[in-house]
Amino acid sequence: MTTVSDQSLQNKSQHGFAPLAIARIKGAQRANQIAIYLIYAALFAFVVFGTIASIKAFHDNQLLYQLFYNLPYALVALTIPITVYDALVIYRYRLNQPSMIALSIGVSTIILIGGLLFADTVWLGLASWLGVAFLFKVTFKRFFKYLEVQEDSDSVEET
Repeated sequence: MTTVSDQSLQNKSQHGFAPLAIARIKGAQRANQIAIYLIYAALFAFVVFGTIASIKAFHDNQLLYQLFYNLPYALVALTIPITVYDALVIYRYRLNQPSMIALSIGVSTIILIGGLLFADTVWLGLASWLGVAFLFKVTFKRFFKYLEVQEDSDSVEET
C-alpha cells in the first residue's frame, strides 16, 4: 500500500531516479566541471610558465621554474578528491559499469603510487587522472542526454 507522499514522489521521479538523486548527480557533474577547469589551468600554466622559463633572460629565475614545474602538479592533484567523489556518485547511481569505474580509478591510483614510490615519475600517474575526469564528463553527459531523450519520447507518446 502506497501513501499519498509516496505516490507524489513516484510521479515526480524521472525514469526511476528520484529528484534528490538527479540533484546529487547534477552536483557531481558541476564538481567534475571544476576538475576539468583545474586541468585546463594546469595545462595553461605548464605552457605559459614553461615558455617564459625557456627565455634566456629568465633561465636563472627560480620562481618561474617552480611555477613551471610544481603548479601543474598541484592543480591536477587538486582534482583527485573531486574525481573520487564523482566516481562514488557514478557508482552509487549505476551510471557506468562498476568494473569500468574500478579500472579507471584503480589503474590511475596504482600508476600514481607506483610512480611516486619506485620511479619518481609522478607525471605519469597524474596524467592518468586527467583521463578519468574526462571519462566521467562523458558519463554525465550521456546520462543527461538519456533523460532528455526519454522525456522527449514520453511527450510524443502523450500527444
